[in-house]
Amino acid sequence: MSTRTHISAGSVVLGVLCLAAAAPVEAAASFKLSGVIAGLVTNDEGVPQMGAAVMLFNRQERLSEKALTDENGSFVFAGLLPDIYSIRVTLASFVPAIKNNILVQPGMRSVLNVSMAALFSSIHLVYPGEHPAFMTDDWKWVLRTAGSTRPVMRMLPDMTPEEEKPHRPVFSDTRGLLTFSAGDGSPVAGFGSSADMGTAFAVGTSLFGSNQVQFAGNVGSGAQSGIPSAAFRSTFRRDVGSASPEVSVTMRELFLPSRMGVAIFGPEGGLPMLRSISTELHDRSRITDSLSLQYGMALDSVVFNDHLSYLSPYARLSYSLGDTSEIEFDYTSGNARPDLASANGPEDGLQRQVGNLGLFPLISLRAGRADVQRGQDLEAGYSRTMGSRKFSVSAYHESIRNLALTVASPEGFLPVGDVLPDVFSGKSIFNAGSFSSMGYLASATQNVGDNLSATVTYGSTGALSAEHNEVATGDPDELRSIIHAGRQQSVTVRVNVTSPHTGTHIVASYQLADSRSSVADPVYSTSSFRPQPGLNIYFRQAIPVSGLPWRMELTGDLRNLLQQGYLPLPTMDGSKLVLMETPRMIRGGVSFIF
Repeated sequence: MSTRTHISAGSVVLGVLCLAAAAPVEAAASFKLSGVIAGLVTNDEGVPQMGAAVMLFNRQERLSEKALTDENGSFVFAGLLPDIYSIRVTLASFVPAIKNNILVQPGMRSVLNVSMAALFSSIHLVYPGEHPAFMTDDWKWVLRTAGSTRPVMRMLPDMTPEEEKPHRPVFSDTRGLLTFSAGDGSPVAGFGSSADMGTAFAVGTSLFGSNQVQFAGNVGSGAQSGIPSAAFRSTFRRDVGSASPEVSVTMRELFLPSRMGVAIFGPEGGLPMLRSISTELHDRSRITDSLSLQYGMALDSVVFNDHLSYLSPYARLSYSLGDTSEIEFDYTSGNARPDLASANGPEDGLQRQVGNLGLFPLISLRAGRADVQRGQDLEAGYSRTMGSRKFSVSAYHESIRNLALTVASPEGFLPVGDVLPDVFSGKSIFNAGSFSSMGYLASATQNVGDNLSATVTYGSTGALSAEHNEVATGDPDELRSIIHAGRQQSVTVRVNVTSPHTGTHIVASYQLADSRSSVADPVYSTSSFRPQPGLNIYFRQAIPVSGLPWRMELTGDLRNLLQQGYLPLPTMDGSKLVLMETPRMIRGGVSFIF
């Protein structure tokens, strides 16, 4: 009896030990030494892109897995064996993005930042992070208790383990742009005089993956006056998750006519020059999944008959109401922010750098003293997408000081100390004083496929008009007294079409408005559906060039072709003085994209 009892007890003890060892063994068996590749797909403005196809290739360039990005633009490949992989991301209307030599390590998460663009798409490795489930408590218990699997817990002196890090080249994703243009007029009327400089270039590269460096320049002369001008701009941006801090420095220099130097500085004053330097700071951050903030400021220093310095902050708060609706609040002070609104031209970052070069400060004269146009704008907007249609509405209030209004007047009619020659359009700049206005805009956009869209915009906005139709004298105070702020209603039709066969891209718009007003739209508006006066046509045509490492494009920009928004005022001598804020402009050029 005693022997049997002893044997039964031993069997029970042995069974308990086997059951106790089963749990750790099962935990160890379920543990996998694998890694993860995750990422976020956005466009060049940082907006997440849903439905992008992400393909994962192994070392032999065979397709391993495929995924689609979710509503937040995210994708994840989990449970990957340690190896080297490649990623290819494709999305309609964007150039595919490719990233090779992505090293996956055990228990590590490689995070990718994918930026899709119409010209240059790129993928950057943000950081490799630890996998949250690399080693469980059960597995640690097995290592400490099991003698056969217990590791050696000793290290040689002065020896520390180093993780192998993926190699990041110093410079990658290098691209370039060279543009030759010609034309007349001020291309960015209402925002600042823009020189027709003739030759522009821009170079951009990626520094160690997550840093973007761009340098742009523009040199040449005005088409009307032949006066030389130059501008250079350097930009540094770092992509850190959802944040993208950016620093830009822009220097501009413009030689002015000698006749103006004599009038202002005297016979011995020499030729005056307009010099400006602007330092800009930009950033954006995602506060929550639905709330994002874009903000920045510009510090400008202008030298022209005096030294002027001013600060221009701005902020845009966006709140997403699901996948189809969004609310925006905008605030700008000082300089206008045309870059916050979607332009009719190409959206590539290098093109925007070149466009910013020509934005000279709007300077006017008043009794021989130079003043810079300044403004303040508050906007609130709401947009909603319903299938192939998008509806938007916005309201604004803006105030402008030292409004630089373009004037075409008989020579010598206005005093020299109160009029400044516009060297780009061949007309003059007049200080019209200070104004404030408020209004609203409503638009509806219908998309027809991927290559055609039409937008109708109705607006009730502030405008400038004159009390009577005659200027008695050349006194600038009299001219300012008859110019006053009013209201204007307008309807704008805009068509955006791209040919998938020839690559031709055309944007055409026409605005029907009251012809008795000079300023037909909000000057400082940042709305994405901001209308433009008159008939406007922009086109871009790709030229097929085979066997060369660059592409070629022809561009044309025709604005206010019918010269609408002009306000003619007859004078006592029978001539006319014409007020205008958006002069007619015709420009064309050729671009080489590397």
